[in-house]
Amino acid sequence: MCGIALLVSGIRICLSSLNLDSISSSSKSHLVFSVDDLKAALQRRGPDSLGTMKLLLPLHSNSSNSTNYRVSSFNEESHVLDNGSDMPESFAEFVFLGATLQLRGVSPVCQPLMDSSRNVLVYNGEIFGGIEVGIDKNDTESLMQSLGNCCSCRSQEHRTTCDFNGQAKGSIVDVLSVIKGPWAIIYWQESSKTLWFGRDAFGRRSLLVHWPTMEDPRFLLSSVSPTSSRLQDSSFEVENGSSGIKFWEELSCGIYSMSVDVKKSDGSFHSEIKKHEWTNAMLKELIEWERVSIEPKPAELNFSHSRTSSAELDINSSSSVLAQNVLTALRESMLRRISLYNIYQALKETVPVAVLFSGGLDSMIIAALLDQCLDPNYEIDLLNVSFDGESAPDRISAKIGLKELRRVAPLRRWRLVHIDADLSKLTWETKRVLSLINPANTYMDLNIGIALWLAARGEGWICKESNNETDEDKRVNYTSRARILLVGSGADEQCAGYGRHKTKYRHDSWLGLHKEMKLDMQRIWKRNLGRDDRCIADTGKEISVLR
Repeated sequence: MCGIALLVSGIRICLSSLNLDSISSSSKSHLVFSVDDLKAALQRRGPDSLGTMKLLLPLHSNSSNSTNYRVSSFNEESHVLDNGSDMPESFAEFVFLGATLQLRGVSPVCQPLMDSSRNVLVYNGEIFGGIEVGIDKNDTESLMQSLGNCCSCRSQEHRTTCDFNGQAKGSIVDVLSVIKGPWAIIYWQESSKTLWFGRDAFGRRSLLVHWPTMEDPRFLLSSVSPTSSRLQDSSFEVENGSSGIKFWEELSCGIYSMSVDVKKSDGSFHSEIKKHEWTNAMLKELIEWERVSIEPKPAELNFSHSRTSSAELDINSSSSVLAQNVLTALRESMLRRISLYNIYQALKETVPVAVLFSGGLDSMIIAALLDQCLDPNYEIDLLNVSFDGESAPDRISAKIGLKELRRVAPLRRWRLVHIDADLSKLTWETKRVLSLINPANTYMDLNIGIALWLAARGEGWICKESNNETDEDKRVNYTSRARILLVGSGADEQCAGYGRHKTKYRHDSWLGLHKEMKLDMQRIWKRNLGRDDRCIADTGKEISVLR
């Protein structure tokens, strides 16, 4: 998990090709925060290292290699990020920031990265396939090498227009389209003077954007909104759960480019941001979420429990095969998420992985699969949050789930971490989470965000004796040190787990249910995944979603 950000000033940016609706309605007020505010927010996500790099594009230069760079440390003197009016007109400025939580690779990696061609990369993601990553290598370094081999052609139709003499290995879009895993990226390609940025097709890693406006012409990207940001509008009230100012918004999933040119008519930097199509056919199919068959046959729904015909036996057999295929896919997904890291040996922790655990179907399946895939010498923490002590439904189901896990996996040491909280007393925590869920601003987002943030911190209590989960005298304080957290985000959307899915089926049958689930999956990046990523990553933990 990493925190990445970019601050761009001194460029007139055209957004007409994006068809954005929110720009014209932006508030005249703008957010004021310092570089240190942004660094602090990013470093909570990436506590192992933090770096900055400033890129300056001189306006009047005849040199083909005229870009200037300055690498800065975390202790660089801070300055307030205003609306860019203090920026010299003869320069365009790009400030890259990257904070790293390193779980892979044997050598320390500090972002931003710059290669020998002066390309710059900040990356927040994991690569489980599509690009080869050596067993002792880091994802970001491997991606940097792949991107460095790409053509510098600005056209999306690079296959027919590229004049890179056959030395390149595809385009930037090609490389990003084949990555298997969650990611968000900001990449400067020096040869074409083009900025590339984006997030994976489902939006599993957060990336917020501030589009330039008349009042605030900066272009900003960040994994998270700074906690200590101060608003120039006194109407901000924590109780309302919203600032009333739409400064940030979730960047829609996809790949974007911004090529920088000098316009001869006025002698200033100009650029247009374009969104590109994925070049991976399988990825397009997943995004479209079209099913081959929507309405099951009557024979597939009505089974006789007293007498079973041969046809029904065939259906049962087919269903069993399909269920086994799903479990196999989930098991492979689990293995990819826990077997590629060097963190276990480096930290010598007995609990490298934890599960956000309610005792429900999603978290039970995840916990059971984790037991099958994780070395038996490691313990597993089950993190359970309750706002109503031991009487909360999720606490009750978690205890029942724990007993079942101990029954099916008695050799594993399971540890249920009881995380208790009183919402009325979480004043400081509420302010913190309000910043994290931004731009989401509903009470539901806030409540979910607080629960995720508390669970990810892992601060609670456990029973000293596992045979008695209710003995007050045997409670001991405990903080989980796991740096990888497994969550079941997206399971309800993919498997029709919400009550409204049942209602939709009753009213509109299978086709209506299909449309509702398709809508859920195509907006999950905006409603769920970005928010969840920001809340969990703020604790310096890696969020991992099986998919």
